[in-house]
Amino acid sequence: MRTLRSKARPTGQDHRATPFELFFDLVYVFAITQITGYMARQRDAEGVLQGLMTLALLWGTWSGYTWLGNHSRADEGAPRAGMIVAMAAMFVLALAIPEAWSGGPGSLVLVVAYLLVRWVHLAIYAVAARDDPGLRRQVAVTWTPLAVSAVLLVCGALLGGRPQTVLFALALVVDWVGIYVTTRHGHWRLRSPAHLTERHGLFMILAIGESIVAVGAGAAGQPLSAALLLAAIQGIAVAVALWWSYFDAVSRAAARRLHGEGRLRLAVEAYTYGHFPIIAGIVLAALGIEGVVAHAGDTDPLGVFSTLALYGGAALYLLGHLLFRLRIHHVFSGAHLAATGALLLIAPVAAMLPPLAAPVGVLAVLTVVIVVEAQRNGQGRASFLARPRPRTTDSLLVEDT
Repeated sequence: MRTLRSKARPTGQDHRATPFELFFDLVYVFAITQITGYMARQRDAEGVLQGLMTLALLWGTWSGYTWLGNHSRADEGAPRAGMIVAMAAMFVLALAIPEAWSGGPGSLVLVVAYLLVRWVHLAIYAVAARDDPGLRRQVAVTWTPLAVSAVLLVCGALLGGRPQTVLFALALVVDWVGIYVTTRHGHWRLRSPAHLTERHGLFMILAIGESIVAVGAGAAGQPLSAALLLAAIQGIAVAVALWWSYFDAVSRAAARRLHGEGRLRLAVEAYTYGHFPIIAGIVLAALGIEGVVAHAGDTDPLGVFSTLALYGGAALYLLGHLLFRLRIHHVFSGAHLAATGALLLIAPVAAMLPPLAAPVGVLAVLTVVIVVEAQRNGQGRASFLARPRPRTTDSLLVEDT
């Protein structure tokens, strides 16, 4: 009988996402829904901050298992066994989210479940790295920031209240900065760029799907009316615009960049770290959409909370696009910066409008960005087709910026 050590099968250059990894993602769908629900109940800045910190904890775990699946097949042997354990722990974590910041036992349950997910990840990575001394050293080094952040998280869970918020934030800084610093000249392996970009694209779809769920959550218990239908259509339109602006312009061009020298650092900075503002923006926009649908029939102003969530989320989403493109293509997008500024300027006015009028500004700005990017990409492709066929793959990387 083979041991678990012999069951971590390396992936190849052409490896793609497996059905098991999609199954693994389902617990994150539930967890994101719990986060959005928590922020909707709190309806204040502190609740949003706490929700985003919880989202950051989730993102760190998901990113870790995505890199593991890039190195070794996730649907076989030790990785599959470890990910099943992680799924159970993640579901417990998600169940604890509504009580995670109340100072009760929910806080400690969330922390213990989170640490179990992280510890299992590094343990399985050590198994997968048995024939790679450099990767084994990298895994060993990663335990240090995790151990420090674990102490901070446990102390925060025990103290509760404002100290918990501060200690959780500090734990995230220690963990994220520590891992980034040790990764810059470390020995993580990126075996399949296609797998990494595909996995992040799939998570984007899951996050955008939360916008769809938010429409249903906002409509729950309301009688069917023209106002409700119009609000639902607007919510779907925002979700479509978020999807379109990422997949039609950003992701296709970026996938070509993760080849050649320096691709590991590029992947870490542009995807592992660079995608978090994009995901956070989607979740905040979903929170705003839920508020719009929930008050679709009202004639009073939508209010500051839901408006800032919607407009601030869309602005953060576009700012994430700007930073991502800057890191991937070394091109500064003035269109994204202008759109981000426009959303922040319109938000105070939208807060004084009825719920059905509030999303119009977001849809207008996102539509303009999509049109501008479509024209730019069309010009880029036309210029590319007019050139002689290149002899090397490196010259293919100058287009679609």
